[in-house]
Amino acid sequence: MKYWNPTYECMSRKEMTEVQTERLIRTVNRVYNNVAFYRDKMQKAGIEPGDIKSLEDLKKLPFTNKSDLRDTYPFGMFAAPMSDIVRIHASSGTTGKQTVVGYTRRDLKSWAEVVARSLYSAGANKKSIVQVAYGYGLFTGGLGLHYGAERIGASVIPISGGNTKRQLQIMKDFGTTVLACTPSYALNMAEEMDELGIDRRELKLKVGIFGAEPWSNNMRKEIEERLGITAMDIYGLSEIMGPGVSIDCHCKCGLHVQEDHFIPEIINPETEEVLPEGSNGELVFTTITKEGLPLIRYRTHDISSLNYKKCECGRTLVRMNKVTGRSDDMLIIRGVNVFPSQIESVLLETGETAPHYLIIVDRVDNLDSLEIWVEMTPSMFSDKIKKVEELEARVRKEVVSALGINAKVKLVEPKTIERSEGKAKRVIDKRKI
Repeated sequence: MKYWNPTYECMSRKEMTEVQTERLIRTVNRVYNNVAFYRDKMQKAGIEPGDIKSLEDLKKLPFTNKSDLRDTYPFGMFAAPMSDIVRIHASSGTTGKQTVVGYTRRDLKSWAEVVARSLYSAGANKKSIVQVAYGYGLFTGGLGLHYGAERIGASVIPISGGNTKRQLQIMKDFGTTVLACTPSYALNMAEEMDELGIDRRELKLKVGIFGAEPWSNNMRKEIEERLGITAMDIYGLSEIMGPGVSIDCHCKCGLHVQEDHFIPEIINPETEEVLPEGSNGELVFTTITKEGLPLIRYRTHDISSLNYKKCECGRTLVRMNKVTGRSDDMLIIRGVNVFPSQIESVLLETGETAPHYLIIVDRVDNLDSLEIWVEMTPSMFSDKIKKVEELEARVRKEVVSALGINAKVKLVEPKTIERSEGKAKRVIDKRKI
């Protein structure tokens, strides 16, 4: 079977619009009647549920921000009574309060459905052995992939993150065919394999399903070469559902959004104006099947674009381009917009350094400075100082060419930059802005 659910994955645009419209109207009524936050916002904007009659009316509705979830912490945005909430997840909460997500039984069923579609799109099936190395617990990654994999009948190894040597041993002994983790952790595993002398041909890995952080196509190539697999990009965020909102197919020309559950828009992050198809901007989602935490026009801060043309794989679902960064992670250095993924691409294109880097931004005498630490490979580290200096100059030239601003590039010893078993920390901004 080529598709998990061809009814929705290959639905005509007219049919999809009808499904979305019906579900949007139902969702707007649900939040208006059950969530004081939305009722107040809509009343202030002079909108009633009856005003929403088509997808065109979506733009009349107010946006939702992460701060709104924090202001109503913990359960103020729930549209279902706690007696109907059967699972609670929360974001990592690196700054301020966590954002809390509640799921009804129907929500969990919908979540397993979209992840099942995602896994099928990546090439997994009931014969697959799926090693879930995303974190389990309040983070949605581990359990999200877990239940989707069980839904398609695959064998699931719920190993969670960490203990890389054990991960590799189990991968080898159990015959893992599908690996699910962050892309940075996949590279960490590849590095550990080299150190332990494990040949990738000893493994049965075929596919990697990587997400939870922006990563470049160059990193995809690096992972595929080092692990000998097909690397697929899965997208999701806790507030909208978790992993499974969208995923690559083997055409690798955009991530198919499960739009019978999530309506995407692209807006100008400054003006909040909805942008036409193909425009680059901030991704916004409206959930249209969720009961526990339905969200209207949620601003993700992820930068992407949308393509409604039918894919060569046969799916008609809208495709979002690979996320290039986040509007709130974008660095403005001396008036120039800089995304960490741009720097990552340059480093991986050179092919002469390790794929581990750290960006350090500071302000000295009212002038921004940009310093990039890049790890050397063990062979480069053992080379003569002159060779290292030549590579440093070459990388600096490529970075300056790509970004349009000067940057100091510092090649550091292998293992200098801290490894992550979850989302990698790529930027240290020391400026007081």
